[in-house]
Amino acid sequence: MPKRSEEMLVDLWMSLLLVWITCVPCVSMTPIIGQSKSTQTGGSAAEASGPGEGQRLLSRAKRGWVWNQMFVLEEFSGPDPILVGRLHTDLDVGGKNIKYVLAGEGAGTIFAINELTGDIHAMKRLDREEKAEYTLTAQVVNADTDEPLEPPSEFIIKVQDINDNPPQFNEGPYRASVPEMSAVGTPVTRVTATDADDPVYGNSARLVYSILEGQPYFSVEPNSATIKIALHGMDREMREEYLVVIQAKDMGGHMGGLSGTTTVTVTLTDINDNPPKFSKSLYEFVIPEDLPIGKMGGKVKANDRDIGENSKSTYSIIEGDDQGMFEIATDSQTQEGILRLKKPIDYESKRAYTLKVEATNIRSEPSSGGPFKDTATVKVVVEDSDEPPIFFKPVYLLEVNENAPVNTVIGTVTARDPDSTGSLVRYFIDRHTDLERQFNINVDDGKITLAKPLDRETDTWHNITVTATEVRNHSQISRAIVAIRVMDINDNAPEFATEYEAFLCENGKPGQVIQTVSAVDKDDPIQGHYFDYRLVPEMLNNPNFTIKNNQDNSISVLAKHDTFRRQKQEMYFLPIIVTDNGSPPMSSTNTLTIRVCGCSKDGVVQSCNVEAYVLPIGLSMGALIAILACIILLLVVLFVTLRRHKNEPLIIKDDEDVRENIIRYDDEGGGEEDTEAFDIATLQNPDGINGYLPRKDIKPDLQFMPRAGQHSGPNGVDVDEFINVRLHEADNDPTAPPYDSIQIYGYEGRGSIAGSLSSLETASSDSDQNYDYLREWGPRFRRLGELYSVGESDRET
Repeated sequence: MPKRSEEMLVDLWMSLLLVWITCVPCVSMTPIIGQSKSTQTGGSAAEASGPGEGQRLLSRAKRGWVWNQMFVLEEFSGPDPILVGRLHTDLDVGGKNIKYVLAGEGAGTIFAINELTGDIHAMKRLDREEKAEYTLTAQVVNADTDEPLEPPSEFIIKVQDINDNPPQFNEGPYRASVPEMSAVGTPVTRVTATDADDPVYGNSARLVYSILEGQPYFSVEPNSATIKIALHGMDREMREEYLVVIQAKDMGGHMGGLSGTTTVTVTLTDINDNPPKFSKSLYEFVIPEDLPIGKMGGKVKANDRDIGENSKSTYSIIEGDDQGMFEIATDSQTQEGILRLKKPIDYESKRAYTLKVEATNIRSEPSSGGPFKDTATVKVVVEDSDEPPIFFKPVYLLEVNENAPVNTVIGTVTARDPDSTGSLVRYFIDRHTDLERQFNINVDDGKITLAKPLDRETDTWHNITVTATEVRNHSQISRAIVAIRVMDINDNAPEFATEYEAFLCENGKPGQVIQTVSAVDKDDPIQGHYFDYRLVPEMLNNPNFTIKNNQDNSISVLAKHDTFRRQKQEMYFLPIIVTDNGSPPMSSTNTLTIRVCGCSKDGVVQSCNVEAYVLPIGLSMGALIAILACIILLLVVLFVTLRRHKNEPLIIKDDEDVRENIIRYDDEGGGEEDTEAFDIATLQNPDGINGYLPRKDIKPDLQFMPRAGQHSGPNGVDVDEFINVRLHEADNDPTAPPYDSIQIYGYEGRGSIAGSLSSLETASSDSDQNYDYLREWGPRFRRLGELYSVGESDRET
């Protein structure tokens, strides 16, 4: 059919569809107009007029309103408001003054009513997807008084749907995954589209799905929108991702329907469908023979087209390593097989190895028929290296007697050069292990000799390190440990285990054990120690002591009588010979000291000194201590009493005494608190002094008898004379030290014409004072007068 004819046919069908949508609802909503003359008076009817004119009659028993739903087509846009319907009442006859009133949703804004005719018009363009229906109220009232003539009644205006909304995929675009190699018909995912049109009315919301892009790999169910595998053998290694475009079309998929599309990205997930594959069938590695154990000798790798866990493989040696010389491990990061040495290899023993290595996938799919594997051949060529000498033994155990002479051969160590060239070997002792240089070694044959005498009692073992060095290459060195054990000989005599000191009670009994004696020996014989004890020959017949063998390498010393007295002999010395069972036997003489002591009746030693006999008989040690404590206490009380009486001053009270305390500042002496050096009571009341008081600041070596002092009457004390007498006595005192001392005088006398010497009571300042009288006081005050005269001259200048 020509394209032009198709377009004309489509336009014709669209015109017919619009006419059908417009007319049919109007016919169906035509109101019923009728009147029941026999049962109804003053009844009312509603009339809706539309494009159709069909009418039919019905009767109602109680009301005059007969309603159907009114419909209005959405999205209608014309030059004039669209007529929705007409209201009519039986009261509207013959020029009756009535009017129609409309209320409810959209009344006056969306819907308007002609008050006279009852015609309802839609004033705006309506959208069912915004609001599908409106509920309104119709009423007939008096046009003049607005008095209701009938009760109000509700009716509904429904917005009739048209196909004006395309389908939409609200959750798109989509992503989905499916295992590779899935069977045809395997579901991948499901998409969902929605249509805002009315799903009840017509086919505007009936959707049909189709695939626009993604064929022939995928298909979609038209009604359920389930995407499925449509092609067999989809391999991820060939293509991993696919883009599928899905279309949803309303109107049941018919012509004229609206459509929407979405995309679905489908990813094929990996399964283990590919075996590991070595990049080479033969690998060759050259490994030096001195490669340390555990070090890498080479790498192999089997590639796998799969990803993730499906690509991981493990490596193993399945052939060619009967001796277990090699091992292969998997590097988890690079997925390589690391070939390592498990045992030392020797170029001179075997120069090449041929191994068969297998790579096996860790995971396997149940449908794949078992794990995938691949094998490769690995050839290892051993490269010759200059190796250090090899000792026949890693550790040598040698023995030597401790009395062996110098240059005695202790043993021999041997090493050889494993290389095919066979270099000569030289031997040396590592002197860090033989700091005292007690051993030597022959550099050519490895014989170890003694350089110094050894003593087992000092060191039982000597561990030294011997090195073997190639003559051709001194850097090739190997080491061996030589443990030398010093064998014991009987070269030490036994001796007492400790310094024994025995105590013998005066009241002891004959045969009483005084002391148990044991001996020790520094030697260590294989058969163990056995000691023989005996007295020296000159003490065999001594009348005081004897010994008894206890059969356990010890003896007991016994007393022969009970007449030991400290006054007679306080201490005894008993020499004892101790002999071992070595070859040759060794012996030593040890002396046991025995002290005679006084003991209690229970045999408890109380005193071992002869001076204890001067103590009264019957007094115990506790009583002596108590007596001594009492004597010390009495001495302390006596000393305190004498000291207190000595410090009491002799003072004669006199009500007329004038005392004044002179407070000195900047004085380096003891001040007025220095009561130990001088007794100031003497100066406080010279009338009561009738003799000489010795000084307390020194301890006199000579007893000085002072002469009688001069006495002044109570009312005629001359201070100047008193001071001169004291100065004369101090100058002629042979017990005084040869240095000046400070004399503190606190008494000024009575009735002096000079008045007080204190400057605290004077109102004159230093500048008004005349200190010339200080020069007239004698040589003792000359220095003081010079100081004050200097001060005056300084003020004048």
